[in-house]
Amino acid sequence: MSSEIMQELTREKIVAIIRGISAESGDATAKALAEGGIVFLEVTLNTDGALNMISRFRETYGSRMRIGAGTVLDLGQAKEAVAAGAEYLIAPNLDEEVVHYAVESGIEVWPGTMTPTEIVRAYKLGASAVKVFPMGSLGINYLKEIRAPLNHIPMIATGGVNLQNINSVLDAGAIAVGLGGNLVDKQLVKEGKFDELRKIARAFVNEVQGAKTV
Repeated sequence: MSSEIMQELTREKIVAIIRGISAESGDATAKALAEGGIVFLEVTLNTDGALNMISRFRETYGSRMRIGAGTVLDLGQAKEAVAAGAEYLIAPNLDEEVVHYAVESGIEVWPGTMTPTEIVRAYKLGASAVKVFPMGSLGINYLKEIRAPLNHIPMIATGGVNLQNINSVLDAGAIAVGLGGNLVDKQLVKEGKFDELRKIARAFVNEVQGAKTV
């Protein structure tokens, strides 16, 4: 039986990734993404003030967004992220301690994997989905090929996904995609163009939900 978060992820299909933006602009960024229809928001732990952002976002947007931690590289970081309120943990790599801890704590964990061996290993350890990374380098055909024998394992494709190819990636078998710079444009954030950011978020949401923008 898949969890509520997994069901939501399968429905929403987008995880917006906040990485390397200033702590001051974090709240306005989260607000713009929420207004654009984004539900899953990942704050990477290599962002200054990440833990505070996670706590604040949970408090402010907890009723309408799912806030998680990204770039969770070890057990210590996993514990800090969960203490800060992260509802799920995402990593670029497969760290078995992180997966064990999340499973024992009842927290969703989606570790980074690339090879079929890593994907199966992560799933056997208890990860409810795996992040296939770096998708931009691996390409959509890679995803299609590994989905053939491993179609029972939910995969989140991250890297190189944009407005033009997002539905192709989902059609290739990903249950969701991780969107960093192509959605959370650091330049727009820096320039305070949050209305633009909201429009980009809405365009991505409309694209995956099959809605037509007016």
